[in-house]
Amino acid sequence: MSANSDEQERLEPNVGPTPEGNPEFRPYHHPAAGWGAAKSVSRFLVREGALVDGPRAIMRMNHENTGFDCPGCAWPDDTKGLHLDICENGIKHVTWEMTRKRVGREFFAAHSVTELSGWSDYDLENQGRLTEPMVYDPDSDHYVPISWKDAFEVVGRALRELDNPNQASFYTSGRLGNEATFLYQLMARELGTNNLPDCSNMCHEASGRALYASLGTGKGTVDLQDWETADALFILGVNAASNAPRMLTALAEAYHRGAQIVHINPLVEAAATRTIVPHDFTDMALFKTTRTSTLNLQPRIGGDMALLRGMAKAILEQSESDPKALDREFIDRHTAGFEEYRALCEATSWEEIEHQSGLSRDDILKAARVYGEADRSIVSWCLGISQHEHGVDTVREIVNLLLLRGNLGREGAGPSPVRGHSNVQGNRTCGIDHRPEDEFLDRLAEVCDIQPPREHGLDTVHTVKAMHSGDVKVFVGMGGNFALAAPDTPYTYAALRNCDLTVQVSTKLNRSHVVHGRRALILPCLGRTEKDHQRKGIQSTSVEDSMSMVHLSIGMKRPASSHLLSEPAIIAGMARAALPDSATPWDWYIEDYDRIRDTMAQVLDGFEDFNRRVRLPLGFRIKQPARELVFLTPSGRAEFSTAVLPDVVPAPGTLALGTMRSHDQWNTTIYSDNDRYRGVKNLRTLVFMNRGDMRERGIADLGPVDITSTAKDGSQRSLSGYLAIPYNIPRGCAAGYMPEMNVLCALSDYSTQSDQPIMKHVKVTIGPAA
Repeated sequence: MSANSDEQERLEPNVGPTPEGNPEFRPYHHPAAGWGAAKSVSRFLVREGALVDGPRAIMRMNHENTGFDCPGCAWPDDTKGLHLDICENGIKHVTWEMTRKRVGREFFAAHSVTELSGWSDYDLENQGRLTEPMVYDPDSDHYVPISWKDAFEVVGRALRELDNPNQASFYTSGRLGNEATFLYQLMARELGTNNLPDCSNMCHEASGRALYASLGTGKGTVDLQDWETADALFILGVNAASNAPRMLTALAEAYHRGAQIVHINPLVEAAATRTIVPHDFTDMALFKTTRTSTLNLQPRIGGDMALLRGMAKAILEQSESDPKALDREFIDRHTAGFEEYRALCEATSWEEIEHQSGLSRDDILKAARVYGEADRSIVSWCLGISQHEHGVDTVREIVNLLLLRGNLGREGAGPSPVRGHSNVQGNRTCGIDHRPEDEFLDRLAEVCDIQPPREHGLDTVHTVKAMHSGDVKVFVGMGGNFALAAPDTPYTYAALRNCDLTVQVSTKLNRSHVVHGRRALILPCLGRTEKDHQRKGIQSTSVEDSMSMVHLSIGMKRPASSHLLSEPAIIAGMARAALPDSATPWDWYIEDYDRIRDTMAQVLDGFEDFNRRVRLPLGFRIKQPARELVFLTPSGRAEFSTAVLPDVVPAPGTLALGTMRSHDQWNTTIYSDNDRYRGVKNLRTLVFMNRGDMRERGIADLGPVDITSTAKDGSQRSLSGYLAIPYNIPRGCAAGYMPEMNVLCALSDYSTQSDQPIMKHVKVTIGPAA
């Protein structure tokens, strides 16, 4: 489908602010973080009028047991109790939430939904914090005030009147705390559905499935102390300077102690060059930079699996003359399928590995030598690995490589996925899973005295399909901005508009409020920075970071409005209205969140003695059986996998396009039209291309281009007038920003291995604008 120009404009609004000048591109040669970050933060604090509240928040963010958890990325808090464990994007994220601007009934009375639909996403969010519940009035095309009691009754009645509970779907963003997460899934399952899609369905679903198949756990096995002792770090498909900026500290410390750091990414990002860690005052004062890599490799988009196979092949070839190349004792005692994997590597030719990876054999051998010479290695990855058709196979190939040298179950070694949102891993741990395990459901039934459904529910992609077809009639979004985060923008918009009711629990106005069902509610909630007053006093919530550490978060600010409710209280209110005969003590839970945690301790494996342990300094780490070499797999061992290499080489005339975030962006929230680390200013509608590919197509620097994607089913989607920027990216590859480019990824283009949208490998043609 190729939208006409009017439809294109309506469905693809500008997401960023009005540019401050003409588009510019100047390659960035400065270190990551350092004074560039400090300058950017200062400007942001001035712009947002947060010169007092901003610094106060900085001094409370990520502090053990006395502060609030950064609502940005899920990188672990520093194990040394660092008092400035912060980053540029975290400060922006918190300041954006703490704005003094307000969106109340006067605002909605002055602006119709039709008018707001034409605003940019930046302008929508920049209006400030939502202050009271609102309901859409179709007669006036305005949102109008509604009491909390009546709002809950609207939700409850809609859910009670469904023919089948599976006609509702309950989406979760990674910002939701563990206690609210547990109540949310409890409500959905007591209603009778496992339709619990979440943002991990679009991000790390492949990682969880792969690790579960290989090791019997859906999580990484390492912690931050392992990062501090590893001899070699391999960083794949991660733009750490923007997506997990506090990783820069770990990289700088690793370089200082002599560890090898290999970055593997089609683009050489700022985090893969050098940094000045902002809380190192001496380095800041002296402008002293630290390298954050010892080797950079640029495979083609999707070529990581071939690179990993090549590294394994090199290690196996070395083992023929060097018995220390493999850890045979580990392989024999703890793994299954090694001989089959060895045969597969032998049968995979170096020519095919070079062809699919886009790298020379010499470059692959460089990485293999680093791995072979290191006693302890960590492999870390993010969406550049998972958002592919073969994402599960690639993560399993990472595990294969680790198993060859016994890099599991000991300090400084193991797999380490980088989760992108603050509590997305905690959401899954605490029950947000459309494919729940029977053991979890059995415990939930016993402890909470409900009969949870056993059939699998809908994930994100299939929820969109079901809304579009009318099979899902009620959509509840707990945080996030579903309309912009999902792929195939026109299709997703149509799906949301086909619902009988859409409910968005949010802190700020966004696209999902103006792309809504026939009936719609906006339910405003407390932010993580705000005090949560309940009957038994100020409450805390818990979150789980990327490395399975669970710790408390306590807000510091007065709520933006007296009419705001906490997320647990909103969930309880909806549950009471939807389940009038429920025996679950919803109100009792909300009086004191310790009561929720006591129930969680009985249901969730690893949460025993939850209330005491979460109050320990830095909280506690959820046990990881694979870390102790206990593998909950069918064989009881770590499983080698034997997937064939996928063909990722673009057909003649086509390119593989990957979507990504700019630096001045967090998920779908856009702070500016700049991308400092990539040298871009006043521009988001762009595509990064190899200069050779541009020359071949007759495309000038910053020249306008048309981009057309072709889906698996042959349908096409287009974007017009984007500007092409020559960049250091392999031939046959291109990159651009989400959410603008989400329109290019068809909803049907999802991985058959993970059901994830293939956002990092969209097949496109690019040519000069017509």
